[in-house]
Amino acid sequence: MNEIEKIFPSGSWCVEESVGYLLARARTKLAKAVDIELAQHDITHAQGSILLMLNSGNYSTAAELSRELYIDSASITRMIDRLEKRGVIQRMPRGDDRRVINLRLTEVGVELADKLPDLYVGVLNHSFAEFNGDEVETLKILLRKLLYGAAPATGSKKSTEGSE
Repeated sequence: MNEIEKIFPSGSWCVEESVGYLLARARTKLAKAVDIELAQHDITHAQGSILLMLNSGNYSTAAELSRELYIDSASITRMIDRLEKRGVIQRMPRGDDRRVINLRLTEVGVELADKLPDLYVGVLNHSFAEFNGDEVETLKILLRKLLYGAAPATGSKKSTEGSE
C-alpha cells in the first residue's frame, strides 16, 4: 500500500469532502468575487490575470500565459483578441524571430493593470477574514507543496484511485 492510498482510501469517497472538489470550489468562489470587483473595469478575472502577468514583466507571449494560467491556447487567443480590441494589449512581432508574437500592455493597459492588485487584495482580505496570518502562510506552503512538490499523476489506474 503506497502513501497516497493511506491518505485517500478509495472506500471512503465523498465528493463534497474531496480535496479536489474543495480546491475547485474555493477557486471558483474567489474567481467570482474578483469578477464582481472587475466588472467596473469591464474585464473578467481571467483577463485581469493576463494583464497582471504581462505587467509583471515575466511573461510576454500567449504560449507562456497559456502554460502558466492553465488555459488552452484557443481561449487565451480569444481573450487577447478582446483585450487588444479594447486597446489594452498590443501584439508585436519579436525582432529576432517574426514567428513569435510578443504581447505588450498599452499605456491604457498599464494604467488598468496597476489598479488590479488593490482589487485582488480587497477580495482576498474579505475572503480570508476568518483566517489568521499563520493559517494563510500554512495554506500557501501547502499549496506550493501541492503545486511544486511532486510530479503529476501518470494517469494509471493505480495512481488515480486515491487522488482527488
